[in-house]
Amino acid sequence: MEEAWTAINCGASALGLVSTMPSGPGILSFEKIAEIAASVPPPIATFLLTSSQDAQEIIEQLRYCGTNTVQICDRLASGTYQNIRRSLPGISIVQVIHVSTEESIREAIAVAPHVDAILLDSGNQSLLVKELGGTGRIHNWNLSAVIRKKLNIPIFLAGGLKPENVALAVQQVGPFGLDVCSGVRSDGKLHANKLKWFFQELKIY
Repeated sequence: MEEAWTAINCGASALGLVSTMPSGPGILSFEKIAEIAASVPPPIATFLLTSSQDAQEIIEQLRYCGTNTVQICDRLASGTYQNIRRSLPGISIVQVIHVSTEESIREAIAVAPHVDAILLDSGNQSLLVKELGGTGRIHNWNLSAVIRKKLNIPIFLAGGLKPENVALAVQQVGPFGLDVCSGVRSDGKLHANKLKWFFQELKIY
């Protein structure tokens, strides 16, 4: 809860609440996510980050947690985005695309008509223990820029963002919004001064 308010006070317009993941920092229980989501005032958006690939399970997670947005960090394998929309028409759906090759461009184009936004990250779904975020690595921003130019929905950029590179990332990709995690954390905790520095670099840009 303390980190949530630190982020809001530093200028965050949305909170990413990380549920069960195969790897990465900042994982929260569903109970804690529900508690935070219930306490956050509008217009702050609350994103449930889920590793689930099953639409019905995602629906159940959202009903429990009460966030207004879902960030699907892996590919749907069972059910459809339409299943989620029919069950929870007020929820915004953000699909993560882990950018690695030009195939990522084709994947983003295929997904775009079914979601409200796409988030471009640097994970690796092919590993035995999947990386679905929080890697601290940047990816090929040239590919991200191509995706942003080809699509007419909001594009969020993630992956290795930090105060030292955020202005260049925005200049090169031109995203609608940014998702930062490991770049503003120290010893596993959100670092308020790093987050303030991050926002300051955006203001300078």
